[in-house]
Amino acid sequence: MAAAPTLPISNASSESQPPIATPAFRAFLSRLSTSVRSGLAQRRPWLELVDRSAFNRPDTIAEAASRIRKNFNYFRVNYISLISLSLAFSLLSHPFSLLVLLSLLAAWLFLYLFRASDQPLVVGGRTFSDREVLGILVVSTIVVVFLTSVGSVLISALLVGLAVVCTHGAFRMPEDLFLDEQEPSSTGFMSFLGGAASSAAAPAVAARV
Repeated sequence: MAAAPTLPISNASSESQPPIATPAFRAFLSRLSTSVRSGLAQRRPWLELVDRSAFNRPDTIAEAASRIRKNFNYFRVNYISLISLSLAFSLLSHPFSLLVLLSLLAAWLFLYLFRASDQPLVVGGRTFSDREVLGILVVSTIVVVFLTSVGSVLISALLVGLAVVCTHGAFRMPEDLFLDEQEPSSTGFMSFLGGAASSAAAPAVAARV
């Protein structure tokens, strides 16, 4: 009696690969969350920011510039929070711009930065190389930022936030601030630029070079 033929067994789990490098993406989110919490912990008291007795009109432009520089060194996290709130409020008041910006950010994260290096991008039966994906994302970013309303919304929000920060910094007298106790400028939110991005995103990008 002939033996029954052996049926091929395919391991579906071994063939399916995650669309992104989940460990790197989780590390990125974890580092981002840690940096934000660390930055918020270093903010100055908001009552100190709005102390009426410390406000006075500067006599010269040079004095105003000096005040802005000193106040920014002291209220760095508070100022960045104000600019971030201005951006958030502007984007929330323009849902279409917010949706487009989030879609663009998701495209960068899922299609390039944290996509597994051994997982090519296939759309409509065509395989795109990493350079082609990068080129498409760069062109899409330029189009979204400079040729749609997203760019004007972002620029307007940044200008409003910077105007509030510069006005406060120019009129807030820094004589009562302990500027010598400042942390290095690489702490807080700014550490995310050199920390979270380099520790999580850099390995994913370096694998494609």
